[in-house]
Amino acid sequence: MPKSASKARGAQASISRYFGRSSRISRHPDEPRLCRGKQKPSCDGDLGLPPKRAKLSSQEVPLEGLGTKETGPTLSKGAVGLCSSTLEKLRGFTCAAEPSTEHEDGEREERKVDDGSSQSCEPGGGTWTPPGVRGPHSHETRLQDTEEEDEEENVKEKSSGQVASIQGISFSQFAKSGPGRVRGAERSPPPDSGAASRRRSVFTPLEQQVIQLKQQHNDALLAVECGYKYRFFGEDAEVAAKELNITCHLDHNFMTCSVPTHRLFVHVRRLVSHGHKVGVVKQMETSAIKASGANRNALFTRQLSALYTKSTLVGEDVNPVCRLLDVGDEDREDVVLDPLDSFLLCISENWDKFKKQLTVGLVAVQPSTGDVLLDCFPDGPSRSELEGRVLKINPVEILVPSDLSEQTRRLLQSVTNASSQADDRVRVEKRDSGEFEFVSAMNKVTEFYCTNVDKGSPSLSCVAALESPVICCLGPLIQYLQEFNLERVLRSESSFRRLSCESEVMILNAATLRNLEILNNQTDGGAKGSLLWVLDHTRTSFGRRLIRKWVSQPLRDPQSILERQDAVQEILESDSLTLSSIRSLLSHLPDLERGICSIYHKKSTTQEFYLISSSLSRLGLELQALLPAIESQINSVLLRGLLLDSPDLLAPAHAFLRVLDEKAAKSGNKTELFSDLSGFPVLQERRGQIQSVLGEIQDHRREIRLKLKAPTLDYTTVSGQEFLIEVKNSLSSTVPPEWIKISSTKAVSRYHSPFLVERYKRLQQLREQLLLDCQREWTNFLEQFGEHYHIMKRAISHLATVDCLFSLAEVAKQGDYCRPEVCPSQSQIIIRDGRHPAIDVLMGEHSQYVPNHTELQGDGRRAMIITGPNMGGKSSYIRQVALICVMAQMGSYIPASGAQLGVLDGIYTRMGASDNIYKGRSTFMEELTEASDIISHATERSLVILDELGRGTSTHDGIAIAYATLEYFIRDVKALTLFVTHYPPLCELERVYPRLVTNYHMAFLLNEPDAAAAPADEEEAHPQFITFLYQLTRGAAGRSYGLNVARLADVPDSILRTAARKSRELEATVSTRRRNKKLLSGLWSVSDRASLLEWLQSHS
Repeated sequence: MPKSASKARGAQASISRYFGRSSRISRHPDEPRLCRGKQKPSCDGDLGLPPKRAKLSSQEVPLEGLGTKETGPTLSKGAVGLCSSTLEKLRGFTCAAEPSTEHEDGEREERKVDDGSSQSCEPGGGTWTPPGVRGPHSHETRLQDTEEEDEEENVKEKSSGQVASIQGISFSQFAKSGPGRVRGAERSPPPDSGAASRRRSVFTPLEQQVIQLKQQHNDALLAVECGYKYRFFGEDAEVAAKELNITCHLDHNFMTCSVPTHRLFVHVRRLVSHGHKVGVVKQMETSAIKASGANRNALFTRQLSALYTKSTLVGEDVNPVCRLLDVGDEDREDVVLDPLDSFLLCISENWDKFKKQLTVGLVAVQPSTGDVLLDCFPDGPSRSELEGRVLKINPVEILVPSDLSEQTRRLLQSVTNASSQADDRVRVEKRDSGEFEFVSAMNKVTEFYCTNVDKGSPSLSCVAALESPVICCLGPLIQYLQEFNLERVLRSESSFRRLSCESEVMILNAATLRNLEILNNQTDGGAKGSLLWVLDHTRTSFGRRLIRKWVSQPLRDPQSILERQDAVQEILESDSLTLSSIRSLLSHLPDLERGICSIYHKKSTTQEFYLISSSLSRLGLELQALLPAIESQINSVLLRGLLLDSPDLLAPAHAFLRVLDEKAAKSGNKTELFSDLSGFPVLQERRGQIQSVLGEIQDHRREIRLKLKAPTLDYTTVSGQEFLIEVKNSLSSTVPPEWIKISSTKAVSRYHSPFLVERYKRLQQLREQLLLDCQREWTNFLEQFGEHYHIMKRAISHLATVDCLFSLAEVAKQGDYCRPEVCPSQSQIIIRDGRHPAIDVLMGEHSQYVPNHTELQGDGRRAMIITGPNMGGKSSYIRQVALICVMAQMGSYIPASGAQLGVLDGIYTRMGASDNIYKGRSTFMEELTEASDIISHATERSLVILDELGRGTSTHDGIAIAYATLEYFIRDVKALTLFVTHYPPLCELERVYPRLVTNYHMAFLLNEPDAAAAPADEEEAHPQFITFLYQLTRGAAGRSYGLNVARLADVPDSILRTAARKSRELEATVSTRRRNKKLLSGLWSVSDRASLLEWLQSHS
């Protein structure tokens, strides 16, 4: 509470405490309690003084018009000892402090009654009247008082701003009540309660400002700059305190918590990582300029300066490139670093009623790097196409319309809940479905691309030629990014690219990416154990982003594959020091791709700009020095082209770096940032003005020396206060009386002369104006650098490609890797001694992984049916074949002794057994949905992998479905097929299609149990023991030996014996049926007595 208010209230209480403040008055006016003369004080009165608080009982109601002529001087218990004449005098007494309390604070003293409602003590009067109770002759005075109060309230509202309920926002949750406070959203009293009971909750000017900001941005947590802290208010404070693990407390009307300014980027990142949208509100005025303005007594103007979500972490407040150096080692782990990819994905759906076809539009943008992905594709009820693209993009935030279909909603729900960690989950924001309508989106796109056209921006005709579902995504995306001032990234035509161009890349759908563990493992969702983990030996952040793209989108162009292979081979086999020098150049580089994009958005700090521009300049100079060696020593066409182009593309960075002062840039001092001011006339003029004022102040020193008769006197600076005249206290008599004392100690006093006061104030204004001028020039400087953004981005893309090629060469050095032979004209997979790349690395140097051969020919044996015992290595084998094909079409070496591979257009897999609760699918439904997608997309140039299809239902149905599906792939699709099964009848397809199908099994050794050691009655009840050989062998396995796996899983022996006995009983039953069927078929062929005798003789 303000001090003035507390003093005023104290003055008011001294008088008004006698006016029924804690009175208990009988409901019956004909039984008044009067106190005359000397009387023993009651216990309630406490020696004639009322208690601080008193509650009204449910049966006692205080009356208005206390002591009127008609009712007489009715007294409360608290007024014991006062006669009626004294009360009459007190009624006419007016306290001067009461109206000041009303006008200065705008608050009324409030008390709580039993039902928890607030009661107001009216200023200027001593009685309090509850709602609905009126005394005699009070109606006329009440009307007059009401008019006066209304006038006072109007004056207060105009002078103090928004009070009580603010339209457009509810404070029932935003404001928090506390002792002596009123809830901001408290209900107004009923109409019949009277004017005296009306109450208004008064907010401080800062709270009113926060309320206005919250009205405009009610979906964001607002961090408001208040001096050296950023504060959160209301519900924002409670959420921030919970997420940041800091204290939240009540301050005036709202709960609040705060963080220091130098730690803002740490806390914003933590809040954003938990899925919140965070707004940073900054003071738009400086103290010196404000002090000289007309609004010097008003509150500092504050505006939202930046908004941040998971995909839009671009700006000075959140960029830890250099600020990590300011964080201690013990606190550095608190900093949430950027993920490699932070795509913002926008999805739209278009249902064609006539064709009964759903078309999905997709636009993904990464504001931190400038990448923009477009796609448009038909999809089915399973949304498998969309799921595959979402897994490849790996977005951190998704924009969807509010009327999203249920199937897509379930898919996105499964994606967002895929991680158990809150900071890993995808943020989904629903937007108004009207924004996704084609007309609305097209208007937004037209407006955007027709105004403020940048160099290199796509023309409106190019954008309008995009598919309508893509336009329906682009419009809302532009509108969303404009809220963050990041829409400029959509103006770059060079950044636009199609996500999936089927003629250029191998198709890897969602099931394939998941089942083959290409990007993440299936154990904990991490990278370790995945193909990406094996291949990623990059040294730069932009290289890591590119290698992920290479892994998820292998090439189909034979020429591009060969160019990468040639580059990897040269790096692997060359002893040139030039390549070693280039490799070392890529070490310890900052994230140049994100850095130049931050500059392009004009949201870069001076530290970040200097770090990025100096790194680019250094790279350009060193590559320029290596050009002769590159031309003479490097033969790879791909490597030569990348390295020879880069120096020229990086050349613009030199000129920008020369303008900057290194020390000022590293410290963030923008006033000294530009070493050469010839190109900045505004800064030159402002600095001249500052020097002029400084000169006047220095000249004034001679006058001071004469007055004080101190020829050596000089100005001093104490606690940031400059130009202080320090005089010993013993000489204080020589100080002119008009001088102003600033500070003093026991020995000296420090003064400012009137001239210094005026000149120092002017100097501070000029310095702050210089800061504003420097900020404007800095923004223009970033704008000039942004004109070279596309050239710089191309150079960084070249360096990323070089980094990826070095990474693939590092993989090839692991040993027993070979360069595969690519045969684009043939559909084949021939691998000698192939190994699983991830298992090979995980097992380390003492690898015991058994290599296996593979031979599939499109015009020959194109299907392999693989059987064998459980845990025998079947799934690992089929995965290794697929992963080797992916690596080969990336341009990488492969873990094998040799290979001849055709170019595949896609790899399709159906593996594992699990239901999908979010999509409402059972295990068997999930199996058949994946199989159906494969059937509809696979071609004769595809590799199809089916692992135990049909096991989710009964044996007969499962065998029938598996048989029919496999036969369809063999006969109709003609795709290269690996089919793993435990159904022996499927092996008969080798006999049906002897030229196209081959049976294989994983070899093993069968160790029969020791029957002599077992009891006689349980001799046949022991399971068999299996030794796995993990070697692919021709022929089908007769059994799967599942009981051996049960033994490995430590199933109790009693259960194993029972299972073994039951297994043998079932096998005996089946064998008897087969034998009887064979006998019957033979008997059916008997036609005469001779054939009957022959049949009897053969079966005797």
